[in-house]
Amino acid sequence: MKTSRRSFLKSATALAAAPFILPSGIWSAETPPNERITMGFIGMGKQSKHLLDSFIQQKRCRVLAVCDVDTTRRTAAQQRVDEFYTANPESGSPGCAAYNDFRELIARDDIDAVCIATPDHWHTIPIIAALRSGKDVYCEKPLTHNIHEAVTVIDEVKANKGVLQTGSMQRSMEEFRVACELVRNGVIGKIERVECSFGPPGVPCDLPEEPMEPGLDWDMWVGPGPMRPYNSVLSPRGVHDHFPNWRSYKEFGGGMVCDWGAHHLDIAQWGLGMDESGPVEVHPPDDPNATNGAVLHYENGVKVIHVDGFGADFFGDGGEVKVNRGKLELWLGGKKVAGFASREDGGSLESVIAQVQKDFLSDAKVKLYQSTHHIKDFLDCVEARTKPITSEIVGGRSAICCHLMNQAYYNHAVIQWNPKKMRFARNGGKPEWLTRDYRAPWTI
Repeated sequence: MKTSRRSFLKSATALAAAPFILPSGIWSAETPPNERITMGFIGMGKQSKHLLDSFIQQKRCRVLAVCDVDTTRRTAAQQRVDEFYTANPESGSPGCAAYNDFRELIARDDIDAVCIATPDHWHTIPIIAALRSGKDVYCEKPLTHNIHEAVTVIDEVKANKGVLQTGSMQRSMEEFRVACELVRNGVIGKIERVECSFGPPGVPCDLPEEPMEPGLDWDMWVGPGPMRPYNSVLSPRGVHDHFPNWRSYKEFGGGMVCDWGAHHLDIAQWGLGMDESGPVEVHPPDDPNATNGAVLHYENGVKVIHVDGFGADFFGDGGEVKVNRGKLELWLGGKKVAGFASREDGGSLESVIAQVQKDFLSDAKVKLYQSTHHIKDFLDCVEARTKPITSEIVGGRSAICCHLMNQAYYNHAVIQWNPKKMRFARNGGKPEWLTRDYRAPWTI
């Protein structure tokens, strides 16, 4: 009797202790079609186009289905998959299914994993449904819409023994890993603060009503959020090539605090060694109308401050490490000893990374998880049944940092947090700040 791939993966943990040897040719051979990781995609906007194109190029993957509540985007994605397999028959065959309702995709037993790139308010419900059906999950950042959802996802991954990768791909970029290794190995001394640059918190949605987009299931788009009239800012018409601005509105996203903040606060967490912890207090800015200036306070005295500056900027008592995409600078004793932030600096990012690794990290005691490709890292971990670089714990706790900061802005209140128990400390915040009102029939 043949064992299905999913059944095999579920039993792999129990077999891991038994040593065995396979002929080397098995590892070098092309992945047989029936051993490929089969995937479904939920949410087919601009970000999903990038993800779909990346996954479909991996020979150990096969895309079987796509889902979107917009008919035009759904059909375009379906055609893109079929055209790829028509042109590359060695990778699979056309016949991609297309669904309006994610539950139909998740109900399929022949799908191993799902990729979720919906608006934030639609992350957690399909994550939970996928995990409970035995599927692994790649989900865009921020992992969840609120704190309650982050805690729930962490629990669900553990309960269902799933593999989850958060789309915080900066951790798979070398400049961020090297920056955090410099910090973690004490190159700039004792860390005093981290300044993270990103935009404002979310705002209430006040968009006017527009004529409905034909072929859009608006009720399903709104889903667990509060029902409101259609506006193309939230769900742009047809196939578009920009990032929609639903992310600015707290009903569906969390502003730039949950957008770019999910990237740079995640790097702050990594550099501080707080992936399994978090802040103990969050302070709003003095000015209740300010859109930056909130501060995460950690138990060791380090502060992470929301500023308008340079990506993630670590300050120690002996120097400074500044990092952003394609940029890295190391300052010691008030002087820049290595750096690439623009063409005017000369050299290249690669040469700066090589230099600081040679000069400061050749005997490093702390070596961080090294991923060179976020998608491949997820697929490796699906096969090995191990935690990827931005697992549910990493993604969930980084999202909690974003949500705590937003709540400090929204309520202009000091919040006290228990990172070990992932709940407010006594009298540290109101229960309603942890969650949202879910529109029936959706709930978490």
